[in-house]
Amino acid sequence: MQKKQPFTVYKALECRPDNYQDWYRMGDALRLQGNHKEALLSYEKAIEYYPRDYWAWYKHGMTLEELGRYEEAAASYEIASTVQPNNYWSWYDRGCLCLEKLEDYEGAISCFDKALEAYPNDYWARYRQGEAYRFADNYESAIACYDRALEKRPNDYWSWYRRGDALRSWGKLEESLTNYQKALESKPQDYWAWYQQGVILQQLQRYGEAISCYQHALEVEPEDDYTYYNQACCQAALGKVNESLDSLEKAIDLYPEIYIELAHSNVIFDDLRQKSRFEALMAKSCHYQTD
Repeated sequence: MQKKQPFTVYKALECRPDNYQDWYRMGDALRLQGNHKEALLSYEKAIEYYPRDYWAWYKHGMTLEELGRYEEAAASYEIASTVQPNNYWSWYDRGCLCLEKLEDYEGAISCFDKALEAYPNDYWARYRQGEAYRFADNYESAIACYDRALEKRPNDYWSWYRRGDALRSWGKLEESLTNYQKALESKPQDYWAWYQQGVILQQLQRYGEAISCYQHALEVEPEDDYTYYNQACCQAALGKVNESLDSLEKAIDLYPEIYIELAHSNVIFDDLRQKSRFEALMAKSCHYQTD
């Protein structure tokens, strides 16, 4: 049986090397095969013969992004946007690149504004604009974007969760708790929403509630050292010596290099250090440091 040959347009290009469509189609085929460097050259040849083609510039940007050449990718998306100023995709993808790779949050906000001019009801552009505002420490504007996104998807986990993050960073701890709770309505077994509630409740010195949240988080991620350690701190604050030592031991078992030192230095464990069980735990821990 004859082996099927991969898609190629080289034959056509031998006859018509100035054929824009064939260079563009070859770029698409090579991208699908994962041959990004060759695809990039093909799009560049297509652009050479048709410099004002939106899709060649857009795919050129996508390919550069896949190659990790982010600044060049953003420049290609920008050129595509000048060719078709009302096309959503080049604005949106450039915005994502500015947000996630270039840390150009003002640039991202501007790009998502343009994307939203094309698709005013788009959830993702609004949500990611909120993310850009949050990373820029403009929490009020971030929350306004999340609110607009939630008008489209009232039960969306990510908008509620990130809204909680923004409120927490803004110092509005009580309000942030309600947002993490809303996120859990969509994903009841989400580790992070339980953990973040625990951290805030611990900060508010509501230790019993914090422990409850940490226990929920550990049901989802039973090997998480941070949660065991924070739970140990809350239990120590409530005078629950044995429970605190249980949690502290779990944290040390998982990551001894960090938690042995913290067990000795954190004042929350001052009362525990007088207990024989604490001394036994530290003696046991010496084996971790000598192995």
